Order: sequence, then structure tokens, then C-alpha cells
Amino acid sequence: MKPASINDIKKELENLSSEERLALCLRLAKYKKENKELLSFLLFESRDINGYLVEIKEEIDAFFDGINTSNIYFIKKSIRKILRHVNKQIKFTASKEVEVEMLLYFCNKMVAAHIPFKKSAALLNLYEAQLKKINAALSGLHPDLQHDLKKQLTPRA
Repeated sequence: MKPASINDIKKELENLSSEERLALCLRLAKYKKENKELLSFLLFESRDINGYLVEIKEEIDAFFDGINTSNIYFIKKSIRKILRHVNKQIKFTASKEVEVEMLLYFCNKMVAAHIPFKKSAALLNLYEAQLKKINAALSGLHPDLQHDLKKQLTPRA
């Protein structure tokens, strides 16, 4: 089955009653956890982005506190898990400013946690890829905001 285009879905949703749209939204939220998380963000968190950022940063802190540092394999696995979580939150907000702030925080936490970059090419590549994503997202922001956010990035140890 080929999915309909967004435009076709929008037209069909306009033809439905509010009760039918509500039923579809609830069914969609039940279908997949990520849909439910996105709907929760849009309904409850999207009005207070700064509060949401603080909450996500606290979650990132908790994830970094729980990293198993006994082996480089476990470190890589934990870092990837944290990054997946961060990227999901970035996708929910759909904001370049939030993307830059979250990725900056993630990179700064990696440096502060004394993650051994030089021992693992994969970790080094992951870190550098995040820096590239930050620079790409920064290019679309206001120059004053770019300057303020660039100052937040700590150099790699």
C-alpha cells in the first residue's frame, strides 16, 4: 500500500468532523510510542520551549551519569543511545535554535565527562559529526545568536 501525500491527507482531514479527527489522533498515538511522544510535546510542551530545554538537559545529565565507563564498547553504546534521544527531541521541536542548543549541550557533556575520544575512531567521528551538524544549523540563525551559541562550545580535550 502506497501512503497518501501530506496534501491529500490534509484535504481528507478537513472533510472529517472534529470527533472523527480526535479518534484518528488517539488511534495514531496508540499505534507507536514516538507518535504519542510527539503528540505529548505538541500539546503540553511546545508552548514553553525554554522549560522543555531544561527538562531535556536534565535527562541528558542523567544519561551521562549512568554511562558504564568500564569498557570503550559500553561508552560508545551509551553515547549513541543518548544521541538518539537528543535527535528525537530535536525532531519534535523542529527549531534550528533548539537543535544547536541541544547538540552544543550534548557535545559539551561529552567533553566534560572525559570521554576518551582518541581511543575510539567511532567516538571521534561521532563527536565531529555533531560539530558539523551544529555549524550547519548555526548558518541559518541570526548572526548575533550565532556568536552567542559559538561561545558555548568548549574545545575538545
